[in-house]
Amino acid sequence: MAKGPEKNTKNKALHTKLLNRKKTKLQEEKKEKAMRLKALVTKMNQKKRSDESDVS
Repeated sequence: MAKGPEKNTKNKALHTKLLNRKKTKLQEEKKEKAMRLKALVTKMNQKKRSDESDVS
């Protein structure tokens, strides 16, 4: 009885590993971008408040 062709699990595993690495990298970049934006907004709000208090 003949068996079918061997499955290529090695390349599939490597591909999955690379895709997972890419996904995590994108998530980290997204988080860093959000953190920078949040810090910038906070800084601008503080500057705005200090400017308003100086004018009053």
